[in-house]
Amino acid sequence: MPTTSDFERMLRGAQLRVTRPRVAVLTAVYGHPHADTDSIIGVVRADLSEVSHQAVYDVLRALTAAGLVRRIQPTGSVARYESRVADNHHHVVCRSCGAIADVDCAVGSTPCLTASDDHGFTIDEAEVVYWGLCPDCSTAPSS
Repeated sequence: MPTTSDFERMLRGAQLRVTRPRVAVLTAVYGHPHADTDSIIGVVRADLSEVSHQAVYDVLRALTAAGLVRRIQPTGSVARYESRVADNHHHVVCRSCGAIADVDCAVGSTPCLTASDDHGFTIDEAEVVYWGLCPDCSTAPSS
């Protein structure tokens, strides 16, 4: 996990002012992949009890716009945030408990960026979500 000084360099590199809430939110996102906003608020408030909900929302918006975090929102789920932004990876989501894990592209570096018909678009990202049951839910007794 990056250090506080690494997060400060990341913020400066993205032309963002270094603030305690921004560093705290980056730390929370890196420490809790695929966390929702409420979970991030809880983690941030453990270190900065005075930070408001709105401040965390604003920081997440700024970090996402700067490309320092990625916002995902699988169907039926609240928005979640992750630190893995430098590639075009996908996700697997448990239909039962909502657990999310990263999945690399299936073959090669970016095969999913080759659409059968791009309709004239310049494609720079593809979003694939695999759905199923996580190991815990698939072995849980049915009720």
